[in-house]
Amino acid sequence: MTQVNDQILVGGEWRQGRGAPVRPLDPATGRELGCLSGASAEDVADAAEAGARAAADPAWRGLPPHERARYLYRIADLIERDTDRLSALQTANTGKTRAETTALVKSAAGTFRYVGATLETAEEALTPSRGAYLTMSVHEPIGVVGAITPWNSPIASEAQKIAPALGGGNAVLVKPAEWTPLIALELGRIATEAGLPAGLLSVLPGKGSVVGDAIVRHPLVGKVSFTGGTATGRNIAHHAADKLMPVSLELGGKSPTIVLPDADVEQALAGIMFGIFSSSGQACIAGSRLFVPESMYQEFVGELVRRTEKLAVGPGTDPTTRVGPLVHPKHRDSVAAYVDLAREEGGRVLCGGRAPEGEAYAEGAYYLPTVIDGLDNTARTCQEEIFGPVLVCLPYRDEEHLVELANASVYGLACGIWTRDARAAWRLARRIEAGTVWINTYKQFSSATPFGGFKESGLGREKGRDWIRAYQRQKSLYWGTDEAPLPWAVG
Repeated sequence: MTQVNDQILVGGEWRQGRGAPVRPLDPATGRELGCLSGASAEDVADAAEAGARAAADPAWRGLPPHERARYLYRIADLIERDTDRLSALQTANTGKTRAETTALVKSAAGTFRYVGATLETAEEALTPSRGAYLTMSVHEPIGVVGAITPWNSPIASEAQKIAPALGGGNAVLVKPAEWTPLIALELGRIATEAGLPAGLLSVLPGKGSVVGDAIVRHPLVGKVSFTGGTATGRNIAHHAADKLMPVSLELGGKSPTIVLPDADVEQALAGIMFGIFSSSGQACIAGSRLFVPESMYQEFVGELVRRTEKLAVGPGTDPTTRVGPLVHPKHRDSVAAYVDLAREEGGRVLCGGRAPEGEAYAEGAYYLPTVIDGLDNTARTCQEEIFGPVLVCLPYRDEEHLVELANASVYGLACGIWTRDARAAWRLARRIEAGTVWINTYKQFSSATPFGGFKESGLGREKGRDWIRAYQRQKSLYWGTDEAPLPWAVG
C-alpha cells in the first residue's frame, strides 16, 4: 500500500486537519491508499490569516521579482528530482498510465521554470504623458489567492495555479480534488524543502462543499482560480460577484474534432483516438464530438471502430496500457449512465459501451473505449460533458452545416481540425467558437501560449507572458513635473 501521511499543510504548519477524513482510492484495484485528515472551515480560516500575514511581510511583498523566481526554480528542480516517485503516486491515485503521469510531472516542473523566467523579464510600463506629469503603470500582489484544482490532472493543474500566484507575490490556499489529494500534499512538502517562507502555501484537502466553499467565501481571499465543472464554476462566480472578487474559471467542454474531405486519414485517425481516449477521456479538452463528411463517413468511422477495439485497457502500471481505469467507481458509473442514455436516445453503440470482463478488471473502475453514432446533435449525449472514453460521431454535408453543428453547444473550449488545406484550416479555425484550435494535432500545450474557453467553458486565461498579471492588481502612478502650483489652487 502507498504510504500516506495523514497531515495537511495549514499556514506553514503540518498538522491534523479538523475536517472529515479523506480516503483516496487506487482506481485500478478499488483499494484504499490510506486515510488522511481533511481540512475544516476553521483550518481554511487559519490558513487565510497566516497567508495574509505572510503575503504582507515586506520580506516577501518587497522581494524583487527575480528573487521570487529563485524559489520557483528550486521547486522545479525538486519536482524533477522526484519525478519517478511523484509519477508512481499519481498513477496510484488516478489510474493514469506511468507515461502520462511522468509527462505531467515534467510539465509541472516546466511550469515553475517558465513562470520564473517571466518574472526575470517582467516589465512595468511608462505610459505616454498628457500633461505636466510622468505616468507609470505598476502591478502589485492581490494578497491571498484560492486555487481549487480538479482530479483529472493533478500536479500539472496545481502547478498552473501555484506558480503564477506565488510569482505574483501572493500566498496560496490550494484545495485539491477530494479524490486526488496526494500530489498536492507532496507539492506542499517540496515547497517547504525549497525554503518557501512559511504561510505562503497551504494545502487543504476535503469536500468542495466545505473546504472550497470556505475558501471562496473567506473575506481575506482576494481571488479564486478554479478548474472543474461548469455548475461549480457558476456557483463560485455568484459568490465572487457578492465580494467583487476576480476569478479565473477553466470549466467544461464538449469539443468538436473535424475531419475535412482532404485529411490525411492515418494522421486523423491517430489524432482523434488520442484526443478522446488518452487519459481515459477524462480531460476537459477531450475531442468528444467527431464530425466527418457524409461522403466518407461510413468508411472512416468503420476504421475508427476497428482500431478502437484494439486499444489495450488495463492498469496504469502496465506499459502496454493505452486506456486506464477511470478515477473512481462513482465516476465510472456516471459515464456508463451516459452511454445508457445514448441508447435510450436512439444511438448505436459501435464498440465498447460496457465495463471490460475478466478477473483482472473486477475490482477496478474500468470502462471500455466507446464509439456511438446515430444521434442528433441536440441529443443530451452530444451536448453534455461525459468526461470519459466516449466518442459521438456525426456526419455533415458541407462547411456551413459543419460550422452550425460544431458551434451548437454551450461550451467553447477546444477544437481539432484535420486537413491538408491551409486556407480551409484558417477559415474554420476562425469560425469555430473555441478558445484553442488544434490543426493536424491535438492536446498539445505550451506554457507560452494562453489557454482558456469561450461561453460556458470559462472566464480568463492561464499561461503566456501575462499569466502572473492575472494574480496581481494594476496601479497607476502620476509624478508631477511642473514646479508651479496647480493653477486652480492659486488665488
